[in-house]
Amino acid sequence: MKKLVVLTGAGMSAESGISTFRDSDGLWEKYRVEDVATPEAFAANPGLVLDFYNQRRNQLYTCKPNAGHRGLAELEQDFEVHIITQNVDNLHEKAGSTNVLHLHGELTKACPVDDVNTTYDILPGQEIHLGDTDRRGVQLRPFIVWFGEAVPMIEPAIRKVEESDILVVIGTSLNVYPAAGLLNYARRGQPVFLIDPNEVNTYRKDIHYIKAGASEGVGQLIQLLKKTVR
Repeated sequence: MKKLVVLTGAGMSAESGISTFRDSDGLWEKYRVEDVATPEAFAANPGLVLDFYNQRRNQLYTCKPNAGHRGLAELEQDFEVHIITQNVDNLHEKAGSTNVLHLHGELTKACPVDDVNTTYDILPGQEIHLGDTDRRGVQLRPFIVWFGEAVPMIEPAIRKVEESDILVVIGTSLNVYPAAGLLNYARRGQPVFLIDPNEVNTYRKDIHYIKAGASEGVGQLIQLLKKTVR
């Protein structure tokens, strides 16, 4: 089987009702990123940050995978599919994808403030509050890679792209690094598809653009793969 690696961003989950940074409504309009998505924000006002992610988590529990998520999962019948996602939701997993690497953490997990390598599942209905600690008495925080923090999963992601036969990019502006740099590791001459309803600026001239949202775009991708990839 050919190895198909898919990099997904916020546009992948937008049709499922997950707010993106650029939405004109929703959670992100009420807060500045600097106030809720940085280590400095958590140090200055941990209660606000915890409440923000509790809201996002509660929103996630009401959302379902869209046709784009489901289409990527179905591609596992014909390809070795690896998802690299910038999203912190679990919609790829809910849709049935079995190989999902989360670059920026997972909303349904918590970790102690001094050890991001130790995680705990957060069950539906649970929230993280000040005073919630691990067994050592250390405060828990969302398992999220905030702006200004290292991205520990970037090296495994790079290796996946380097080993890919086909690269697909869905719903990302390619403006947020280091994730945006993953495109650099795709070999010249290998098929590269980019799905987004908006223009995405990239230096590469060998990309097949599919100007559509995630659901429609994945549907078109599947048809193209059937015709062009053997």
